[in-house]
Formats: sequence, C-alpha cells, structure tokens
Amino acid sequence: MATFTLPKNSKISKDGNVHKAADAKRVKSFKVYRYDPDTGKNPRYDKFEIDLEECGPMVLDALFKIKNEVDPTLTFRRSCREGICGSCAMNMNGKNGLACTTAIEDLKGEIRITPLPHMDVIKDLVPDFTHFYAQYASIRPWLQTVTPTPSGKERLQTPEQREQLDGLYECILCACCSTACPSYWWNSDKFLGPAILLQAYRWLADSRDEMTGERLDALEDPFRLYRCHTIMNCANVCPKGLSPAKAIAETKKMMAERAI
Repeated sequence: MATFTLPKNSKISKDGNVHKAADAKRVKSFKVYRYDPDTGKNPRYDKFEIDLEECGPMVLDALFKIKNEVDPTLTFRRSCREGICGSCAMNMNGKNGLACTTAIEDLKGEIRITPLPHMDVIKDLVPDFTHFYAQYASIRPWLQTVTPTPSGKERLQTPEQREQLDGLYECILCACCSTACPSYWWNSDKFLGPAILLQAYRWLADSRDEMTGERLDALEDPFRLYRCHTIMNCANVCPKGLSPAKAIAETKKMMAERAI
C-alpha cells in the first residue's frame, strides 16, 4: 500500500519564533516559512508583525523590512522589483506569484509565505531551479536553421508573423505556472510542465525557425507533452497574464495536423 506521509525531516515543527511590532499603528502579520539545512532542524514558520505605516506596499517590501530590521538570516531571491526578472516568485496565501508585484492590501488576514510548491528548498524561500533549467535547456530555446543566413541581413518576419509570438516571448521563467500544476507535481521528472512547453511553442510558432519537425519529434512522448490536462492553474497564476495551456493546446494541434 502506498504511503502518503511526509518524510520526518520535512514536517513543519511548532517551535517557530514570533517577532512583535512595538508601538505599531497599522499591524500586518506575516507567517514565513523558514528552513536552514545546515542546522539539521525541521522547517518552521516564523511570525513577524509589520507596521504598514513604515513599510512599502508590496509583499517584497515587507520581506526587505523583515530582513533589514528584524531577522537578517531570512533568505529569498529578488532582483528587478518590477515584475521583469521573476526572481521573487513564491507562494503567498496559497497562490503562486511575484512578491514584487503582489500588494499587501490584496491579501486578507495573516499572510502566509512559502517557497514555490513541490520544489526542493535550498533555504527559506529559495527553491532549487536546477531541474527546471535543465528542462528548459532540453528544448533548445534558440533559433535553429539549416539555410544560410542572408548575407548582411537579418532573417525577416512580416508583422503578421511577428504577431504570432505575442503571449509567448513575454514569459520570464518564474516557474509560477509549473509549480501550480498537479501534473508537474507528480511527474516533473518526465513532464516538461507549462512554462517549458510554452517556451517550446514559442519556437514552433516562430516563422524563422526551420526545425519544426525535430522539435515536435522531441515532444512526441506520453509524458513530455501529453500530461497536461488543461485545468488552467497555469493561466490563473501567471504574473504576466499569459496562457501556457493555450500554447500547449496549439502544440497538440500541430502534432495532430502532421499525423493526418
């Protein structure tokens, strides 16, 4: 019989720390996942009270305030603070998103912050993207051609051909969609997931690319592509408003058309 209990070292302990906000005018409580593999201890939740009168409007601002003024050991990724790099992807109140573009006021009650789900955790809010990036590399995400490049010229597209890439090139590889996908949770060793499949279709849809057949051959597998069941979690959480499910459906359509 299958066992569905968590490993002992992954169970949340109840010895988390509580940091009160002194003389706060407008208090918001943040429950933050903490895990440090160097200590050998199980993960825990620490609670931080933040005075919103002295904090920026976004969840990332609150994390900066915690790290800078309360607990410097808190670890998380961040870079652009403008929703461009995707570094600060995490789970906030049960939904994946970017901390830099998620407003504190949009999250009701105590805000619970955890790493992206179903990924190994390196420390605190930092997941391990090694496997995710290896899957990205596996689709050869660059222009592939067999004909010589026009001498002194670019490979040109019409405006209509360029328009086919809208909704695809904007992906920032934050992994919010893939880590919200149940099929990816259970089959991430073989299923490429929404983010990578959207990136794969970006090159299938590019009129300049000349390796369409080879790209489709690489996806022709019971798991790599067809584990998508179109439940739309990916589109629901994408911080850029993209629809990986639509890209996957278009890829499946291309598979069917070439088989006819």
